[in-house]
Amino acid sequence: MNSHLKTLKVGMIGCGVVGSEVARLLEENAEDLAARSGAKLELAAIAVRDISKKREGINPALFTTDAESIVNDPSIDIIIELAGGIEPARSLILQAFKNKKSVVTANKALLAKHGAELYETAGANGEDIYYEAAVAGAIPIIRPLRSSLVGDHIEKVMGIVNGTTNYILTKMDETGASFASALKEAQALGYAEADPTADVEGFDAAAKAAIIAGLAFHTRVTDADVSREGITGITDKDVEVAKSLGLIIKLLAIAELTPDDAISVRVHPTLLPRTHPLASVREAFNAVFVEAEAAGSLMF
Repeated sequence: MNSHLKTLKVGMIGCGVVGSEVARLLEENAEDLAARSGAKLELAAIAVRDISKKREGINPALFTTDAESIVNDPSIDIIIELAGGIEPARSLILQAFKNKKSVVTANKALLAKHGAELYETAGANGEDIYYEAAVAGAIPIIRPLRSSLVGDHIEKVMGIVNGTTNYILTKMDETGASFASALKEAQALGYAEADPTADVEGFDAAAKAAIIAGLAFHTRVTDADVSREGITGITDKDVEVAKSLGLIIKLLAIAELTPDDAISVRVHPTLLPRTHPLASVREAFNAVFVEAEAAGSLMF
């Protein structure tokens, strides 16, 4: 590794399943990350609730229960927030900006409720907020909406943005399973939580729809602006009838301009022709379909 590269110290808030993997990637891919970013990224501290919990492959000396000490540490340059929830994540991120630190977050619920406040505070302090992982996992949709398509006129964005519901609907379509049995299978595989409400009632997808709509149409959209319907009312009979008509049911997040230039943002089960690009997206996979004036139809 180039010894002349600047070192940027990283502080992380939260170290669950996602956080542990991020910490591992920062360590294992250090040289590749340095080559791409032009700076060494050094994981300096990790805030957790339970410091005694064993986390394989992570230096226990990095852990602290004092998250504020990380965002207030003048030696730390970047904060990665993976704790989830609204508070204390919101307060910690705002404090990080005021302390001249940029932030990376995967917190879609926070962005959907308080995105405007976070963006404005980041800008006022000359810092950045990055949140590519907040929508559709590893699919690169945020950056194209923020930069690649910023000069185009986007007309519609629709996508499968919740893997749990897509898995359930796939099993109902392909095996004739009932909603209850498909959900049970999704829980057994770890796709669905013990309490699956956020997924099956569309709350998770609605938060992501708000983020996508705000970027696509250069406005502020919160989850309260999103019309929402989940998939709990879908029966195996509904799926069977759809199949007989050459259609498939998908839970879609849809953001589009109406004929009078208003913005419509909604999440609901949708009948798609089986020839549509989104119809072939199976199991827990996500995909986003964009319709733009100049670029035409794009699939991410």
